[in-house]
Amino acid sequence: MSIIEHFYTIAKIPHCSFKAHLLRDFLVDFGKKCGYEVSVDSAQNILVSKGKPKLCLQAHYDMVCMGDAPRIEIIKQDGWLKAKNSSLGADNGIAIAMMMALMEEKLELEFLLTSDEEVGLIGANGVEFELESKYMLNLDSEEEGEICIGCAGGVDIKATKLLTKIKNEDTCYEIRIEGLPGGHSGVDISKGVANAIVELSSFLNEIDIKIVDIVGGERINSIPANAKAVVSSKVDLTSSQRFTTTKVEKNDFCYREDIAKILANFKHGVLEFNDQLGIPNASQNLALVSLVDDVLSIEVSLRAMSMDKLESVSQDAERYFQDLGFEVEKKDKYPAWKPEQNSFTSLVEKSMQNIVGKSELKAIHAGLECGVLKQKYPHILFASIGPTIRYPHSVREEVKISSVERIFEVVKNIVLILDKKDSIDENNFSKS
Repeated sequence: MSIIEHFYTIAKIPHCSFKAHLLRDFLVDFGKKCGYEVSVDSAQNILVSKGKPKLCLQAHYDMVCMGDAPRIEIIKQDGWLKAKNSSLGADNGIAIAMMMALMEEKLELEFLLTSDEEVGLIGANGVEFELESKYMLNLDSEEEGEICIGCAGGVDIKATKLLTKIKNEDTCYEIRIEGLPGGHSGVDISKGVANAIVELSSFLNEIDIKIVDIVGGERINSIPANAKAVVSSKVDLTSSQRFTTTKVEKNDFCYREDIAKILANFKHGVLEFNDQLGIPNASQNLALVSLVDDVLSIEVSLRAMSMDKLESVSQDAERYFQDLGFEVEKKDKYPAWKPEQNSFTSLVEKSMQNIVGKSELKAIHAGLECGVLKQKYPHILFASIGPTIRYPHSVREEVKISSVERIFEVVKNIVLILDKKDSIDENNFSKS
């Protein structure tokens, strides 16, 4: 079967983060049918291996489910694969499809398929396998022609506060902002993508209201596409043309705290830019807000290209909420992957140049499992590549078909070169 055919098969199997057991079982059976040894560890990572492999190919098998996902209707249009009203799952399903095609060729490789990457690199943090390979090629990058050799570290912060109810004397209105583009909270954070929570809270902060209820955002690692609030106001808000505003049944209570100001004053977006790498050096995404049982919950995702910077920005965010009386919890911290050029990155760069016609070493302002796995396997050399995928973590997600085919050829070329050599000769694979 072709890679695209394998991808269509994967798309039919639900595999949202935390709910990917059906795809896990399918991939275990597939590997065994292709004649590989297959193991699953306690974190639900899968290792598929044969012979004496020199190279480990690595990808995650969960996806960010947006819109109608996990029900995915694939659309082929103008050389791209998209999905109707849902995320596509090309991140990282295309990589899994490539692995399946290579398994069918019975190659001596290790395939490390990790679980729950999209919700905090959980699988990578819990991996238990001993690997034989000297080299690992991660297939979770999203721009053809680029070789990723470094990534951001990250941490999520959840701030909660019990609010004070007061009697409401005014008219209630529901204000909605819906259907914004959304996007990846790392790679899209510097692209001017509107954040629905930021847009809504900024508007509410400009007018005299009290909040009755508020909810916004979809995933901790996505830029929010939707947000809504119920507010009480002395003036008629239905004339506002910025948002969808409707009068609703009056609520007896609202909240004393100025929730709109709390949200509006939290800085969302790029905090510092790295001119050398051409990407943000630090950022924070105001990802989720909810109000349940009088408890306001705000969740933000923070990223930085070094662990020192990550610690600094996380302390600042923590202090912001603590000064306002919130309890703060840090969770799902993962390490940055310091950019490194070596013999393996040179091999990958040369193969990319020969097949794609261009190659560039880059770092990415997003979390890659390489950062975690590098700590677990310090003897392994790492690089990351992938086909062109646009707008991951959103209903606009799409993958370029021709790019998939070329990147697969790059992977096969790297496998072929390593198969013929006991070790990489630095002189034969210098920077192109």
